[in-house]
Amino acid sequence: MRKLENDELNRPGADEYQEVAKIPVRVVLDNIRSSHNVGSVFRTSDALLVEKIYLCGITSTPPDKEIRKTALGAENTVAWEYSESTLDAVAALKAKGYTLIAVEQVEDSVSLCDYLPTENAKLALIFGNEVKGVQQEVVDQCDFALEIPQYGTKHSFNISVSAGIVLWDLFSKIRVPKMN
Repeated sequence: MRKLENDELNRPGADEYQEVAKIPVRVVLDNIRSSHNVGSVFRTSDALLVEKIYLCGITSTPPDKEIRKTALGAENTVAWEYSESTLDAVAALKAKGYTLIAVEQVEDSVSLCDYLPTENAKLALIFGNEVKGVQQEVVDQCDFALEIPQYGTKHSFNISVSAGIVLWDLFSKIRVPKMN
């Protein structure tokens, strides 16, 4: 077994990436404190063909050296916009026909394991602050919440880990069947 060199991976260049079909998923970052987490979400979103990222409230925006350190250029390929208010961002997404999904532990949440997106659904995933999670007033605007099952003593994942788990799961449910 031999590790592949980067040029053997057949990845699109930055210009080509803009033309690649994206999955109908948008990510909303609600007051994320760590620029490293933001950069990680950019990198994961690039890898899994997310349409766009919304950076809200105190969430840092490119250009930022800490975002660049973890995004490794994905901040230049994934579409993004800044909104001072997460509520404004989710209202705009709702008006565009996106289903608003908080990734949060709430009453009557849906287990990620059990969730199957409907065909052609447009999804907006809201990930919250590292300490406080998704703001309650934002949760109130969501159609439902997804919860990642956890079985240890800790009650949460790091936001970048949560984004990776949820985005991969949805990518595999939306895109992978169409690729085979």
